Amino acid sequence: MARLNGTHDPALRSWVESANTPGTDFPIQNLPLGVFHRRGEAAERARGGVAIGDRILDLAAAVTAGLFAGPAEAAARAAAGPALNPLMAMGNAAASALRARLSALLRAGAPERAQVEPLLVPMAEAEMLLPATIGAFTDFLTSTYHTERGGRRTRPESPLPPNFKHLPVAYNSRASSVRVSGEAIRRPNGQRLRPDGTVHFGPCEALDFELELGLFIGPGNPVGEPVHLDFAPDHMFGYCLLNDWSARDIQRWESHPLGPFLSKSLSTSISPWVVTADALEPFRAPAFPRAESDPKPLPYLHGEADQREGLMDIRMEAFLLTPRMRERGEPPARVTATNFTNMYWTFAQMVTHHMSNGCNLRPGDLLGSGTASGPTDESRACMSELTEAGTQPLTLPNGETRRWLEDGDEVIFRARAERDGFVPIGFGECRGRIAPAPAWPRGRNDA
Repeated sequence: MARLNGTHDPALRSWVESANTPGTDFPIQNLPLGVFHRRGEAAERARGGVAIGDRILDLAAAVTAGLFAGPAEAAARAAAGPALNPLMAMGNAAASALRARLSALLRAGAPERAQVEPLLVPMAEAEMLLPATIGAFTDFLTSTYHTERGGRRTRPESPLPPNFKHLPVAYNSRASSVRVSGEAIRRPNGQRLRPDGTVHFGPCEALDFELELGLFIGPGNPVGEPVHLDFAPDHMFGYCLLNDWSARDIQRWESHPLGPFLSKSLSTSISPWVVTADALEPFRAPAFPRAESDPKPLPYLHGEADQREGLMDIRMEAFLLTPRMRERGEPPARVTATNFTNMYWTFAQMVTHHMSNGCNLRPGDLLGSGTASGPTDESRACMSELTEAGTQPLTLPNGETRRWLEDGDEVIFRARAERDGFVPIGFGECRGRIAPAPAWPRGRNDA
């Protein structure tokens, strides 16, 4: 906890009253960063903002108003544009300087209140955009519980891949199809093997969600230059919620021999707010406790600090809102409640392993944690686990059942970092509603 500072003080209150409401995701102890414009404004007006209660502080306007100086001013200018990549490239010290100044401007009794208050935009009047230009997206597989549940169906004699406890398993996914929360997810077409042995092409019949945490990379590394585990946190800028939409029937057919491709690249949804590493300092937790029989991490993936505080205590939930619930005004049904402390590998280990061959990560690159499933039934963090790969229907509170996601279903992720003695902070929502598959396009000679 040596990195705690005045911005984490649980006694702090904001003059923005909605930030003091119990249960808010965005108290003054959070101050996540995002990119927005007012509804009705041209996309070219996109600029950086800071969430505080139910308001957004317009960073571009705050810079123009002269509310920053020194390192905080440089950081604010870097965060005020249409993407957060320039700030991410500056590193966590710059983000911390900006956060400290924002905390001073927004806390109760701040002398600058009269200057700052006109610069607040109601969240209800804002459209959120992707917070960064994402050049690359890598998705990991780091929960033993998720991996074992899937493996018991396909590899019952050895549910975990032989390398799982030796390295953080991952694949390179598609950055171009990462979308911000709220955008519709179109059911994909794809090729799959039917139970009768025939190969078929058409709309996915086993569409799934995966509840994950996303990490945005800050400063990158030069190509060919690995980074020691001790310094991996210097490259870890901030976090969001991430839904790795998965077409399971397509995935089962295409994943041999090279792994997921079209079953994963259809779309990935992320929450729009980036909760900085600085904001999450109070919620650090020890690395996952390994069984005595487990192999010890190789030296390049083992460090005392990472073992002591490499994970974060974040409660994560997934909800399902069906068309019938929406029509009847019913609340979404919670289908998953898990915690990020269930992950077998830490993000620092993922970053170090990713860079270990000299692969260069860049500011704004996105890493997914993998499905954050835990040991209990309620902590199963995807439909495949919740329904035993579609063989055991999930019954919702209103009596509806689901084997897989149906058109019109909306998946909603929420998460909060919590610890006694500190003010909980949240991530905002990550939403996505399933739209029908597109009709297959006609060819030149089709009637």
